[in-house]
Amino acid sequence: MATLHEECEIKNKTVMHKLLKLTSHFVVLLCLRADLRKAHEQQKLLLEEDFEKLRLSLQDQVDTLTFQNQSLKDKAKRFEEALRRSTDEQIIDALAPYQHIEKDLKSLKEVVEMKNQQIHQQEKKISDLEKVAQKNVFLEEKIQVLQQQNEDMKARIEMNLAASRQLTEENANLHDSVEKESTEKKRLSRNNEELLWLLQTSPLMSPASSPLHRSSFSTSPIYSHPLQVVVHFIIFL
Repeated sequence: MATLHEECEIKNKTVMHKLLKLTSHFVVLLCLRADLRKAHEQQKLLLEEDFEKLRLSLQDQVDTLTFQNQSLKDKAKRFEEALRRSTDEQIIDALAPYQHIEKDLKSLKEVVEMKNQQIHQQEKKISDLEKVAQKNVFLEEKIQVLQQQNEDMKARIEMNLAASRQLTEENANLHDSVEKESTEKKRLSRNNEELLWLLQTSPLMSPASSPLHRSSFSTSPIYSHPLQVVVHFIIFL
């Protein structure tokens, strides 16, 4: 009985330890998910701000290039008009604005390449954010599984606690029964000792009147005192 109770206590302690460990993992995962979600939101906000700045910058450059293109068209038109007039002076004046056009085009090409690299970097960051989002989904699914395992563990603990309470109650009842039985045995033992003492100290009990003495002469002893009957009963017990 004591061993069964100790086994129940050990099982309860083991289950509680597993539950505390599982709860600790669950809390760590919740904190990690909150941190990842917060970092994801902050990084997304920063990327959106950077993307908006880049879009505005590119839009300004597009507007600048459009203006420059229109200016070039106007200059080309004036050049064509100058050519039609077929005067050397007009041709020189028309070509003067285009002396640095190759250099300007090269500079614009470098700017466009730099902006393309920035766009590629932004796309890479967005791809990384999508991977982080997928990882967050995986973590949320794992957390749901852990939550279900936690609920199952709580249910098993409740069952074990109920069984432990029942065993404790049965053990207490059995202990009370053993105590009552022991008390009754002690009472009977004291009564027997008192009777034996009375018989031994009674003047009515003599060797000649002893049941053992009379049994050697007769199979049906005749008692002269009630105490002899009690002695005979105790001896044959």
